[in-house]
Amino acid sequence: MDLKNKFLNLATPPAVVLFLSIVVPFLYIFRQVGNLFSVFFSENLRNKVVLITGASSGIGEQVAYEYARKGARLVLVARREDRLQETAERSRHLGSPDVLVVCADVASPDDCRHFFEAALTRFGKLDHLVNNAGIASGCLFEEVENIADFKQVMDINFWGLVYPTHFALEHLKKSRGKILVTSSVASWLPMPRMSFYNASKAALTAFYETLRVEMGRDVGVTIASPSWTESEMTQGKMLAKEGQIQVDPEMRDTQVGVFPRVQAEACAKEMVEAACMGKRHVTVPAWFQALHLCQLLAPEAVEWWLRFFYLTRLGNAKKTPSKKAIEATAAKEVLYPSSLQSSEIKKD
Repeated sequence: MDLKNKFLNLATPPAVVLFLSIVVPFLYIFRQVGNLFSVFFSENLRNKVVLITGASSGIGEQVAYEYARKGARLVLVARREDRLQETAERSRHLGSPDVLVVCADVASPDDCRHFFEAALTRFGKLDHLVNNAGIASGCLFEEVENIADFKQVMDINFWGLVYPTHFALEHLKKSRGKILVTSSVASWLPMPRMSFYNASKAALTAFYETLRVEMGRDVGVTIASPSWTESEMTQGKMLAKEGQIQVDPEMRDTQVGVFPRVQAEACAKEMVEAACMGKRHVTVPAWFQALHLCQLLAPEAVEWWLRFFYLTRLGNAKKTPSKKAIEATAAKEVLYPSSLQSSEIKKD
């Protein structure tokens, strides 16, 4: 190692501590004042044009309703036309003056180009892009039968958000618009059995953090990091080890367990409000920020807890503590009152 780097190894830590001791309090005060200001001067969305991917269910569907309540014109994108039409109908009822439905696969660049052309033909502009489409994976890495089958996780969760951003950026710069991104706490929390999903969300967060730097004030970027939220994922809809989408209640009980799920409507409300206020990040629920701090300061402790709670086998039934907990508390009927129908098992 050269002399310069040896010097920096010694000098950088105290310099950073001194820098943070000065900057952090200032930034905290500045942020609080900014938040207070934003409450009174939040963006008016009436007649703004908002494009939402993954709008047929879960968070994306509820985000559409939040924008509709604020009078925005909507472009709803997903693979399932019947579900999109239902979302569109309710959005009109809630106050959206105009709703365009486009069936498309966000993992296809051609499909993404198509729905942007359709949106611009209909509305002539774009004010907000909500990148929400996603797919979950639920198996141990060593259980994967064909690694190529899991390429679709990155295709949808990462490239499926990058493609729309690429086509939208020019128009968002013209309108000084905003991008609202559905990432996940999984971007920093190494949940077992979700390695592909975690990696895709980490890549997503890094991409949009970089894009925010590149865009400056031209385009706002809000990164949302929800925890377990009411959706098809928390009903057990995941990519299984065979490389096929399945609805597996047993896997749901193991992965989600007794973790409190956030209502999709509440999550969507916080996300849209954060975007309108120009926030950089929003974590739902907020208490996960404390867990993030634990991951930063004591990663070994978080790792031990995750391994014990989600991987340790208990008794002859070979059940994990997470699954045992939900069975012991009889909470399943309260947390999961209904299950998905097999006809709904489609990628969107």
